[in-house]
Amino acid sequence: MNKMQNPSCGVTRRDFVKTSAAVVGTLMASRFPIRASAYYPSNNEIKIGLIGCGGRGTGAAVQALSTKQNVKLVAMADAFADRIEESYANITDEAADHSEALEGRVDVPEERRFAGFDGYKRVIPLVDVLVIATPPGFRPIHFEAAIEADLHVFMEKPLATDAPGTRSVLETAQKAVEKKLNVVVGLQRHYQDRYRPWVKHLQNGMIGDIVASRVYWNSDGVWVRERAPGQTEMEYQMRNWYYFTWLCGDHIVEQHIHNIDVGNWVKQGYPVRAQGQGGRLVRTGVDHGEIFDHHYVEFEYADGSRMFSQCRHMPGTTTRVSEAFHGTNGTAPRPGVILSASGHTLFEHQGKNDPNPYQVEHDKLFAAVAEGEYKFADAENGAKSTFTSILGRLATYSGQVLEWEDALSSEISLMPETFAWDADPPVMPDANGRYPVAVPGETLVV
Repeated sequence: MNKMQNPSCGVTRRDFVKTSAAVVGTLMASRFPIRASAYYPSNNEIKIGLIGCGGRGTGAAVQALSTKQNVKLVAMADAFADRIEESYANITDEAADHSEALEGRVDVPEERRFAGFDGYKRVIPLVDVLVIATPPGFRPIHFEAAIEADLHVFMEKPLATDAPGTRSVLETAQKAVEKKLNVVVGLQRHYQDRYRPWVKHLQNGMIGDIVASRVYWNSDGVWVRERAPGQTEMEYQMRNWYYFTWLCGDHIVEQHIHNIDVGNWVKQGYPVRAQGQGGRLVRTGVDHGEIFDHHYVEFEYADGSRMFSQCRHMPGTTTRVSEAFHGTNGTAPRPGVILSASGHTLFEHQGKNDPNPYQVEHDKLFAAVAEGEYKFADAENGAKSTFTSILGRLATYSGQVLEWEDALSSEISLMPETFAWDADPPVMPDANGRYPVAVPGETLVV
């Protein structure tokens, strides 16, 4: 096989999880003996590493490089060598287009571009801040290794695809707090001017007690990557990762987490149970893996209020990506707007030139790192909103009412036992190239 097809040897999942932190920890100790402080005077260079070189990873790297601090991208890793090269070309093109802002901030020679499942281990010893934009199934592993190595972290959402992964992230989040390592999660609405005052007013009772929430991610859907000749099953699934639950979590987790997270944010809590329904009506091709194309979930909070969740990937249907709240004294029909029970405007966000929240989250993270401040601990909420989304998927896949505590305690792992290009992924196609799909009433999820 060529470098792209076989960039690393096979490792078992147990070895992958258990040895990663130890390996990078030892390397860090030898490379940076005083790293324990994890702080950098503002005039010192902050070295950035990127793992996961798809579109979001590339964008996150450019945003990190666009901050005001003295930062430099020095290492990159991805499962696929061609993805690294494509990302590197896009980042350097962006740097060329914005030469004054990004000049001298990209220094990733070929010897610091690492392909394969274990490439991240070679990035971590070289950097101060790690940008994690790998497929969601890998994020618990990569996050644990980063915090073990005393790195600050920017990590894309969602943070896991199953209960064991969520528990791992929660444990690592606590370690990050103990080490005072800044962690920012890409739930950018928390950094968005339209949302922050709106949510604060709702939390402070502007419409009374919130009795119902409505959250939506209804759209046409996303890209599809067809199977290429000569691909192993593992490579095909890794390249078409959005359509496999072990990698993506299903679109209720990968995308709809944004809206579900806003519901939790306003309620200042997380659901205690969920029930719902979903399936595949339109997106049913052989390249569509195993995920559903629609989910509808009713989440219940401890106070008895409900969050009604819709997400749909169907071309030609109504698009809506938004949130709304109903209270005892009024409504919040859309982000930035709050009305009284009689329909009078109580609050309306007036910002027309608000800063890009994707950039703001990086600005704030790197400012804190440069000034030696511990300000951001997003991982716990990120993990719990991730699991809210997972709970919704488990409810739609099973057709059962599921309790949060029971589901979070589940030992069902979706991840492979072995990470290698010739290893079998957790789900395999039948003779016709089709994958098993969850059947409500039959599928066991907890």
